[in-house]
Amino acid sequence: MRLLPALAFTLLLCASCVRADEQKVEEEVNEKVEEHVEKKEEDNSETDPEPVKTDEITEEKNVMVLHSVNFDRALNENKYLLVEFYAPWCGHCRSLEPIYAEVAEQLKKESSDVRLAKVEATDERELAKEFNVDGFPTIKFFKDGNRQSVTDFTGKRTVKGIRRWLERHTGPSATVLSDVKSAKELLDSNDVVVVGFFQDLEGEEAKTFYDVTLTIVDINFGMTSNPELFKKYDVKGDAVVLFKKFDDKRADMLLSKDEKLDKDDLISFINSNRVELVITFNEENAENIFGSKIHKHFILFINSTVESHNALLEDFRAVASEFKDKVLFIKLDISSDKVNHVLQYFSLSEKDVPITRLINTETVMKYAMNGTVINKDTLRTFCQGVLDGTVQPHLKSQEIPEDWDKNPVKVLVGKNFAEVAFDDTKNVFVEFYAPWCGHCKELAPIWDELGEKYKEHENIIIAKMDATENEVEEVSVQGFPTFKYFPAVAEKKIADYNGQRDLETFSKFLDNGGVLPEVEDGVDEDDDEDKDDVSAEPTEESPKSTNETSKDEL
Repeated sequence: MRLLPALAFTLLLCASCVRADEQKVEEEVNEKVEEHVEKKEEDNSETDPEPVKTDEITEEKNVMVLHSVNFDRALNENKYLLVEFYAPWCGHCRSLEPIYAEVAEQLKKESSDVRLAKVEATDERELAKEFNVDGFPTIKFFKDGNRQSVTDFTGKRTVKGIRRWLERHTGPSATVLSDVKSAKELLDSNDVVVVGFFQDLEGEEAKTFYDVTLTIVDINFGMTSNPELFKKYDVKGDAVVLFKKFDDKRADMLLSKDEKLDKDDLISFINSNRVELVITFNEENAENIFGSKIHKHFILFINSTVESHNALLEDFRAVASEFKDKVLFIKLDISSDKVNHVLQYFSLSEKDVPITRLINTETVMKYAMNGTVINKDTLRTFCQGVLDGTVQPHLKSQEIPEDWDKNPVKVLVGKNFAEVAFDDTKNVFVEFYAPWCGHCKELAPIWDELGEKYKEHENIIIAKMDATENEVEEVSVQGFPTFKYFPAVAEKKIADYNGQRDLETFSKFLDNGGVLPEVEDGVDEDDDEDKDDVSAEPTEESPKSTNETSKDEL
């Protein structure tokens, strides 16, 4: 995952953005494929027939173009083959195209045994089915022409990420350490190294360790069975040791003779100990922050040019060790020119620094410490309070506009939201929008029209709220636009709206008491989000067909 210039930290903080489940992804992919095939058939009926496919292999920007006829030839002629299954309409595929081509060019110039290829999966449906392609882009790795044993590409979609993944899967994934010298060289040349100490390098534990080396490709691994190295590094029995040049310098995972080494446990051990107790917020560490399974992120905003600010890091780091694996501690330096949007996201300014904020990336709730004193005691008390649920979320709000109810579409902010939305005499339909959201801008005239239609209705209110400047505890907004319906009942109830974004469907929803009428078989009114990429990596939007709707992610 990469940092976007204007929304990097928003994406970071909202790592729990809407994820499409696999069934919906597959359904949408199939619908898209059907549309593409039908359109292509229509186009072909008006033009000359396509040329007959042969086993000749052509290239586009050093990437081999494959189809059902020449696929076997490509497998047989290349020891290693990385194949992208793509769709022409997929935005993620278009984003990947120049990166993929650059890697292909580099490998070709180096006369590498690895070649890159692509398959237009919407045309080659049998190939897509054979290799279980249910989202785009899907990238598969083939070795020694083996069509049955295929490996899913799981690396980062960057030039460096693709190359590193390929290097790990085509060469030795772990260095065999035969003596003290080789071990010292490996440890000295890397900030983080994971070494497996195994009495039997062919045993089950060593095989599990090897599997992990193919999964975590951005860390260097070593393996040894040399008793001299066991003694040198004070390892009493089979163990995995993570050596690092920061914090406590090493972490040990001792292996029991009675239990097998679990792959997931080893991955968790590595990911938990590979990062510093206090992570610096920058692009280099983005993956460690974005990919963390810890959802409570505690950020210390400082100006590194001010010595008194730097002095706070000692206490911050000390408390971080107490909450390891529970809270992710992050240092953000405002002297960097790339963090202004982060300050804006938290409604902070440079004058407020030093200051802290904690955010739960699952609920997108923010928390603020009381007072201005930052030391071990205040940091510890605050963190524990958030974990215990005794600290209430810090919700931002604009001031209530004087003319908030002047127009048919009422303007809500944090301070007047509950009074309007939870009025038990009104049914309130709210759009949560972002000023920069393209879909929201397209919707604006329709939403105004809806407000005009129901302005005289006795118990229906149409409203909107800028969710980038206002927050309410009862509503979690994870994409734009988001629609919520608040029925006129005594208890607080909230219903999601997931239908089409047109006046007719909105009206049916409201006239039917906040429920979409049942539709005929074959007609789908669900509002699915963009699902080009089953990895859910936040990048650009992908084009939608005219009968679909989509959301801008946070």
